Amino acid sequence: MNYRIVCGLEVHTELLTASKIFCSCSTRFGAEPNTQCCEICTGMPGTLPQLNAKVVEFAVRAGLALHCDITKYNKFDRKNYFYPDLPKAYQISQLYLPICRDGYIELDSGRRIRIKEIHMEEDAGKLFHENGKTLINYNRCGVPLLEIVSAPDIRTPEEAGEFARKLRDVLRFCGVSDCKMQEGSLRADVNVSVTDENSDVLGTRTEMKNINSFTAIEKAVETESKRQIALLENGGAVRLETRRWDDRKNTSFAMRKKEEAPHYKYFPEPDIPPLVLDDAYIEEIRRTLPELPDEKKRRYVDDLGISAYDAAVICTDLAYVRLFEKTAALTGQPKESANWIMGEVMYHLSESGTLPEEMHFSAAALAQIITLLTESKISRATAKAVFERVFYDDVNPTEYIGENALFLENNTDEIERVVAEVIANHPKAVAEYQSGKEKAIGYLIGQVMKRLGGKASAPDVSRIITSKLQQ
Repeated sequence: MNYRIVCGLEVHTELLTASKIFCSCSTRFGAEPNTQCCEICTGMPGTLPQLNAKVVEFAVRAGLALHCDITKYNKFDRKNYFYPDLPKAYQISQLYLPICRDGYIELDSGRRIRIKEIHMEEDAGKLFHENGKTLINYNRCGVPLLEIVSAPDIRTPEEAGEFARKLRDVLRFCGVSDCKMQEGSLRADVNVSVTDENSDVLGTRTEMKNINSFTAIEKAVETESKRQIALLENGGAVRLETRRWDDRKNTSFAMRKKEEAPHYKYFPEPDIPPLVLDDAYIEEIRRTLPELPDEKKRRYVDDLGISAYDAAVICTDLAYVRLFEKTAALTGQPKESANWIMGEVMYHLSESGTLPEEMHFSAAALAQIITLLTESKISRATAKAVFERVFYDDVNPTEYIGENALFLENNTDEIERVVAEVIANHPKAVAEYQSGKEKAIGYLIGQVMKRLGGKASAPDVSRIITSKLQQ
C-alpha cells in the first residue's frame, strides 16, 4: 500500500506586548524566576483579569496578514486541567469563538495551507527538572499567546517546515512577535497521521508537543510518519496519543493518551465580558499593515532586479530587510548591496555569534564601502578588511581608509614601473602566458598587487600587464 502524510500544525507565538494578557506584569524575557508574576497571573482567589487591548490589536493584525476573517463578536473560555505550571488549574483561551478564522499561507509551489483559526490565550509557567527535583518559574504565566491552527493540509516534512517559516516571517514583519524559537516565543505542536493515498478516510493522528526548531518540525513529521507506516504494515494500529519529541535522538516517545476538548470541560470565562469589534477598528488595523514578505520578495525581483534566491534570503529577517533597503537606496546598487549582506555581513554575524537585530553599524557605513569599491577607490580586499572594522568597531569607513592610507594608487606611472619590474623578474610566468597559458597572468597580477601593498585596482593592473606583454 502507498501512504500519504496528513499533517497539521498548532503554532503558539508569544506576542510583543510590554505587559501580560490579563494583568500589568512585565513580559520581559530572562528576568529572575518568579519576579514577574502577581495575584492575577497566578490565579489567587478574588482577583479579576482585565484584557490587554494590545493583544486584541496584534491578534487582528496577524489574522489580516494571514488572510483570515475577523470574528466581530468574541468570547473567552476556560480550559480546565491541573498541571504544576498552571497555578489557576485552568487556562483562559478561546474555543467557541476564536478571533480569526479561515486564512491561509501560500507555499512557493502555489499550494495553500489553510489556517483553520487563530485564538488568543495565556501562556503557562515553565518547569525545570534538576537533580531529581522540579522547579517552577511563573514569570511566563499570563504572557499573551496566539495559537494558530492549520488545517490538515500539509503533505510532506518540507511543506511543514516551509509553512512554519513563512508563518514566522509574516508574524515578524507584522511586528506582533519576535518569534525567537530559542526563547520559546514560537513553538509548534505537530499532528501527524498516515492514510492510503487513494482514500479520503483520515488515519489516527498523534501529536508531538512544543517543538522549537524548523529542522525538528520537519524531522518530527518524517520520523513519525515512518513509524506509523511501519506499525500499520506489521498489522498494528496507531493510537491517538500525545508524544514527546526528543531532539537529540530524532525520535518521539509516547507520553499519554491524547486529550480532546470534552476532557478539558470548557465553559465560558465568567470574569471577562464578550469582546465586540466593529468594522472601523478592523479597517484601521488593515490600513497600517506593512508590506509582507512575499510582497517584498516580488518587488525586489521585479523592481530592483535581484534574484529570487537573494530576495528570499534577505527576507528571512527584518534586520536584513532594513539594512538592504537603506543600503540599496544610498548606493543605487541593489545587487551589490544584496551580495554584501549575504556575504560579509552574514559571515561576520555567524563568526561572532551576533543576531541580526544586534548589528550596530549603519547602512550608511556599508554604503560608503560599496561606493568606494565600485568607484575603484579601494580594492575588494581593502573593502572587506574595512568592513570588518566597521562591523566590530563601528568606524567611519572613509576616515579609516584615509588614516590608514588604504586608498588605491592612482599614479599610472608608478603602476607601470612596478609592472615592468615584475615582468623582468618573472620570465617563466611571462613565457607561460605568451605560450597560451592565460592563467599565468594571475600570478603576475598578484606580484604587482603585493609590491603596491594592495593599493591598486586589480583590473587596472591586469590591463597594464596585458598591454605590456602584447607589445
